[in-house]
Amino acid sequence: MDTLLHLLQQHGLLLVFLAVLAEQLGAPLPSLPLLMLVGGRAAHEPLFGLQALLLAGLAATLANSLWFWAGRRWGRQVLSTLCRISLSPDLCVRRNEASFARRGGLTLVLAKFLPGLSILAAPLAGAMGMPAATFMRLNGAGTLLWGATGLGLGALFHRQIEQLLAGLAQLGQQALLMLAGLVAAYLLWRLLRRLHEQFALRGTRSIGPSELAALQQQYQAAPVLLDVRAPLPGQTRIPGAQGLDLGALDPALLQRWPAEAEFVTYCACPHDVSAAKAARWLQQQGRRARVLRGGIEGWQRAGLALEESA
Repeated sequence: MDTLLHLLQQHGLLLVFLAVLAEQLGAPLPSLPLLMLVGGRAAHEPLFGLQALLLAGLAATLANSLWFWAGRRWGRQVLSTLCRISLSPDLCVRRNEASFARRGGLTLVLAKFLPGLSILAAPLAGAMGMPAATFMRLNGAGTLLWGATGLGLGALFHRQIEQLLAGLAQLGQQALLMLAGLVAAYLLWRLLRRLHEQFALRGTRSIGPSELAALQQQYQAAPVLLDVRAPLPGQTRIPGAQGLDLGALDPALLQRWPAEAEFVTYCACPHDVSAAKAARWLQQQGRRARVLRGGIEGWQRAGLALEESA
């Protein structure tokens, strides 16, 4: 434990920079606890606190800018890749889209306070075509607010933090084992959440793009096509699709369609998780429902037409 305290004392600023950079690049470990520890020292050394805030802002800006330009260059492929490699549930893309739809650019200011939004907000802003100057302004404001909050909480509770560090120092090696156990438990919890989400939605029936396109040509057999993505300006959709808000599911919504109607849901997320969630809800209401394999991206890859959203 003395080694950890020595690192915080001698290399606190470097640790802040590296921890924030790693988290914002996608590492599944929060850097806010470290900011709070550093904030405890900043209560006695205000200049140190200012340096820590500036370095945290620089690290976050570097990482966020990389993801922003990746989103601008490769679009939604970046979002799908991030969700596949992260430990967050696969609904993260839809939640980010929904946040942008409700709050617009304010999402970038709040993103670092919301698990699941932080890593995807920057590439989504790039994929949506947000001007770079607007992104830098809003993301910079959010970064400084987030960093100042972490350091400020540390400074506010510096006495408690100092008591905690003193207690950990007395525990010696046991404290390091305890911290390692907490980190491992946190990672395991996130992994189990992801696996539970995927397991709960397994077994949902699906349909391929070509098969769906053929059914759409048959008036009697044409299914009701439901787009469960969050509505965004300039968004395209599969012809004839209707929107379904996963955040406001209500059995009364189904009254607009005949009881014998079959539904096909689609999204633009890894493993079609949002679409599977919608299909599962429809099945629970006694309706027939399938998922479009590959979502709207699979539809596009099949060379099938899209239309502008209403």
